[in-house]
Amino acid sequence: MKIQIMGASCAGSTTLGRALAERLHIPFFDTDEYFWVLTDPPYTTKREPELRNASIKADMAKHNSWVQAGSVIKWGADWEEMFDVVVFLYIPHDLRMRRLTARELERYGDIIYTNPARAQQHREFVAWAEKYDDVTFSGRNIKAHEDWLSRVDAKVLEIRGDTTVEERIERVMHFLSGIGLH
Repeated sequence: MKIQIMGASCAGSTTLGRALAERLHIPFFDTDEYFWVLTDPPYTTKREPELRNASIKADMAKHNSWVQAGSVIKWGADWEEMFDVVVFLYIPHDLRMRRLTARELERYGDIIYTNPARAQQHREFVAWAEKYDDVTFSGRNIKAHEDWLSRVDAKVLEIRGDTTVEERIERVMHFLSGIGLH
């Protein structure tokens, strides 16, 4: 069973992915760990796409089942055929942005406001994340996700709205049971 969890930044993909993998007793892979080179400050250097793809694919190939969290919509067409199930998470814009701001402050502290370089990085990230619901934005946006979902060769479960992690897990478990995967 190969499950992908995706959504906008701070929609809860990583949180659900980790919790679901734990519930199912299968490995968890976070695409951010492959997309970004480990740096300090984090999330400043992108990994070469060929290396990124080869690395995560090699790690996943060691297992029959896994959960992956994060968007792979621009990682190549072969990713459209890689999953048995894709779970798409969507929460309202204002709530997601409040969560994102709180998460960033919790992760990094007030350095995202007091250090000029880190403050600039934070402002750029927030500005990018705010554009997710703008279908004219050329970066990752809801339309790009929905277009990818229409092409993916997997069963798709959409969870929209403000739901708890446990509610999401139960919905996924029910969905898996309904399609004979659990």
